[in-house]
Amino acid sequence: MVNVPKQVDHAARRAEIAEALTRLTATRGLEGVSLRHVAAEAGMSMGLVQHYFKTKDEMLLFAVERRSQVYEERLKARLAAGELPSAPKAILRAIMTEILPLDERSRGDWLMGVAFFIRAISDPSFAAAYTEGVPQLFELFAVLIRQGQEAGEVDKSADPEHEAAILWAIADSQGTNIVMKHRTPDEVVSTVDYHLDRLFGAGSASAG
Repeated sequence: MVNVPKQVDHAARRAEIAEALTRLTATRGLEGVSLRHVAAEAGMSMGLVQHYFKTKDEMLLFAVERRSQVYEERLKARLAAGELPSAPKAILRAIMTEILPLDERSRGDWLMGVAFFIRAISDPSFAAAYTEGVPQLFELFAVLIRQGQEAGEVDKSADPEHEAAILWAIADSQGTNIVMKHRTPDEVVSTVDYHLDRLFGAGSASAG
């Protein structure tokens, strides 16, 4: 009988390592995490981790980029499964609740983003990756708000770019409040709903 070599799923391995880094960053902070710590958390040898990532910075860049992909995949899956209405307001709410640290999983993702931001302040390669992602999110918010205007749900006088910046400011500030335990996840979601109800109620209010 011929032994067939086991096929290694390299993408899955890299994802496992990124998840281990995220979990450790959430409890220790990035500066307290080494490649050796990540290897132990992932249940892999140090050599195997270094086969995929030579440095912790490489690992962090991959983990943050993967986080954005996972957000997008989860949202698309929810839309495809019919869990979400395809209305702009519902999609905006889903994006906001994906971004915010409402549970342990998303708390780790949030703290990973904080660690990435701190590194981006002094490292040009991290800054480039950071400045690439945020404008794309702003534009997505603005596109959905314009769709709301076209549907008569958002006041025509609203500026989509300014409203997009406000939505990001809510996510950014309220995420920090959750992590610091200044507000509960339920309170923050209530604030998101309060703002979206006002933004998407303006069209019908002015029409009446």
